Amino acid sequence: MTQTSDNVTWLTQEAYNQLKAELEYLSGPARVEIAKKIEAAREEGDLRENGGYHAAKEEQGKQELRVRQLTQLLQHAKVGEAPADDGVVEPGMVVTIAFDGDPDDTLTFLMASREYASADIETYSPQSPLGKGVTGKKVGDEAQYELPNGRTASVKILAAKPYQG
Repeated sequence: MTQTSDNVTWLTQEAYNQLKAELEYLSGPARVEIAKKIEAAREEGDLRENGGYHAAKEEQGKQELRVRQLTQLLQHAKVGEAPADDGVVEPGMVVTIAFDGDPDDTLTFLMASREYASADIETYSPQSPLGKGVTGKKVGDEAQYELPNGRTASVKILAAKPYQG
């Protein structure tokens, strides 16, 4: 999992390998594929009204942005171990909280960098207001964090287990 501290991002070996493989694909085979798409669309003629050409150029721009993001992330990455199963909230943990101590109003999320955001589980960054409020807390602890409107919300930590995804 990841934890960002200043410019350092902590990654498990598995996460590092996954991101490195994505970077290698985007820097090699994916660049060749998009260049072929652009060339094929260019050969269709008038570029001003060529939707395929503009779509391929937009895709290329997004791909190059991702290459830059991954390059920077991996340059500053430190590889470490997954968090211990000790009930302490930290990056790499799946956390369940109850809002205002109400056991019926709960949220379960992965505490991790946005690199891990997926449809499987909601992800909160350790730098988010909620992430900052609960980091370092243990199961059973109360935590406060600031809402966007400036008010303070209170949550209780119900569970914190290492992410197995």
